[in-house]
Amino acid sequence: MTELRRTWCEVDVDALGQNLRALRALTSPPTLVAPVIKSNAYGHGLLLAAHAFVGAGADWFCVDSVHELEELRQAGFSLPILVLGHVPPAHAPALVEYQGRAVVYDAEVVDAISAAALLRGAVVPLHIKIETGTHRQGLTLDEALQLGDRIERSAGVKLEGLSTHFANVEDTTDHSFARRQLSVFEVALERFAANRQETLLSSICNSAGSLLWPHAHHGLIRPGIATYGLWPSKETYLSAMLVGRHELALRPALTWKTQIAQVKSVTAGAAVGYGCSFRATTETRLAILPVGYYDGYDRGLSNLAHVLVHGQRAPLRGRVCMNMTMVDVTHIPAAKMGDEVVLLGVQGEERVSAEQLAEWASTINYEITTRIHESIPRIARRSSLV
Repeated sequence: MTELRRTWCEVDVDALGQNLRALRALTSPPTLVAPVIKSNAYGHGLLLAAHAFVGAGADWFCVDSVHELEELRQAGFSLPILVLGHVPPAHAPALVEYQGRAVVYDAEVVDAISAAALLRGAVVPLHIKIETGTHRQGLTLDEALQLGDRIERSAGVKLEGLSTHFANVEDTTDHSFARRQLSVFEVALERFAANRQETLLSSICNSAGSLLWPHAHHGLIRPGIATYGLWPSKETYLSAMLVGRHELALRPALTWKTQIAQVKSVTAGAAVGYGCSFRATTETRLAILPVGYYDGYDRGLSNLAHVLVHGQRAPLRGRVCMNMTMVDVTHIPAAKMGDEVVLLGVQGEERVSAEQLAEWASTINYEITTRIHESIPRIARRSSLV
């Protein structure tokens, strides 16, 4: 399949490992490090990233769905896997079969997992999601205590942990809302502890929390975007500067490449692409690239972004099409069909970062990498960084 590629991603597995080790260095035992590898590992390739993180000493994995759990188990991964997203009752048998843990907030789901576990003679660890202010998944404290009692009365399941999620720790340097969330969560931990003899595993920290707030690491951190070498936001980086952690060695792991399909000349005044959104002011050499918004190269990049050709920036001309994009190579006379083009990453002394692409497309770096189509091959590369 990869021999037929027109566009592909190269993923630096040494960088992935180094990023995970850098995050672990911020923790203190016995805190567990559970990289989030949902959504095709933020676009980096689920199994490729999983192998790299296991090699770097990941304790657990976090995924979004039972489907991702299944794929990892079928590939031979045996470490604990926590399913963060919704588990429909119909997926409970697969959750049990593939030895997953689940975040829960619904009695019907708990009952379905209990019934499926009883059929297999298994016991499934469950984590209750506490609502602290994000208002997505989760339960109020009273609701959570009731669900905890239900789990305790049910066979085939056991309450292993409590979790919540920061709503506003990475988009601002004012962390007052996040501090209130942490306080609400710690009250929940105290209430659950008052009724139990064993300590529950607690988790609140995403990438930004893991980077900025070691005091909130609790029993398990769930770093996502940072494990791929990207800062969650400019605000997170600024906050890290204020606490002396901005020098943390995070290395972007993904390079997205394509190749020139055709080079052609157009005359002054010629319109380029759909909608005639660009007109050449002088005679112009265009390189046609076989990649477009179907592949995840955002249409919002039209007439704004640059790619790298022969180590030089080549600006987009006209609209990004479904399967094609046009770039100006007038200033790169050596450009020819078959030449390698970097859409995201480094070539020579130039770099197109996920943050640059996100700014051009009016989005965030998470979306830039995650939306790269899963059909595009992810190829492991080693940079010998460690």
